[in-house]
Amino acid sequence: MRLENIVMQACDPQATGRFWSAALDLVDTSPAGPDDYEGRLWFGEAAWLDVCIERVTEPPPPGWRLHLDLRGGPQRDQVVERLIGLGATRADIGQGEVPWVVLADPDGNVFCVMEERAAYRDTGPIAALPLDSADPARDAELYAALTGWVRTQGVGPTTLRHPSMRGPLLELCPQPAPKARQNRTHLDVRPTTGGPNQQGLVELALSLGATLATDDWAQGHPWIVMRDLSGNEFCVLSDEDLS
Repeated sequence: MRLENIVMQACDPQATGRFWSAALDLVDTSPAGPDDYEGRLWFGEAAWLDVCIERVTEPPPPGWRLHLDLRGGPQRDQVVERLIGLGATRADIGQGEVPWVVLADPDGNVFCVMEERAAYRDTGPIAALPLDSADPARDAELYAALTGWVRTQGVGPTTLRHPSMRGPLLELCPQPAPKARQNRTHLDVRPTTGGPNQQGLVELALSLGATLATDDWAQGHPWIVMRDLSGNEFCVLSDEDLS
């Protein structure tokens, strides 16, 4: 199994996709839907994540339980200016005086450009994926089982990373408040050859406390929408690439 997609929502996936393609130097690929966007971020010879943007009718409301932290490092300010030139805007979400810069993409999805941190070595342009959690250690057990990612030293209290020790960190962070609505950014996991199939991954997730999403919008897809123990949505994709 693998962590395959970072899925974001936008009213205009094509315009937002053009921004993220340029911002992250993605390799554009074929999206699931004709109005959507998908691009691949390589961070090793066989290690990658797809950034997928799907259409919604309304822009994201305030509050993001999962967002992207981009690597800025010593060139943070130059990175910020480049992103603003691509269409990002500065955002105030009550962050106060912090060493990172908060921006929003053209559709209003908030992300951060981070200062230099030792933990971000070899991450590539996405330094981290911070995910709000009611119990970071508990939720990390679920995501480690579903993705094959391993625990590592990071910035958050509990951090997972691809076993190659390259690419972004998945940081499980103490939530400031309980989940109140569907997340506008979520993760997808995919069965792979030699591991459990889609139903096997679903059963594994259920055994670790995840639940099936029963909302109408979550039904009728080739993927299965689930929620972790903190309520964050994630999807278990189909077996289509198993051989």
